[in-house]
Amino acid sequence: MYFTDRGIEELETRRGEDEVTLAWLADRMRAFVDTNPEFETAVERLATFLARDDDEFDD
Repeated sequence: MYFTDRGIEELETRRGEDEVTLAWLADRMRAFVDTNPEFETAVERLATFLARDDDEFDD
């Protein structure tokens, strides 16, 4: 288990039944980066990953 799995599990436990829009998620991600600019690159990569989820990855 990765350390980040704890946060993911908390998200699932607390918000797993919620329905959200991608606009809401984008707004929350922007708010997070505004208060934690050192994570801008990681959030950008996550957003790109989610945006291209149905694309083939050529890593």
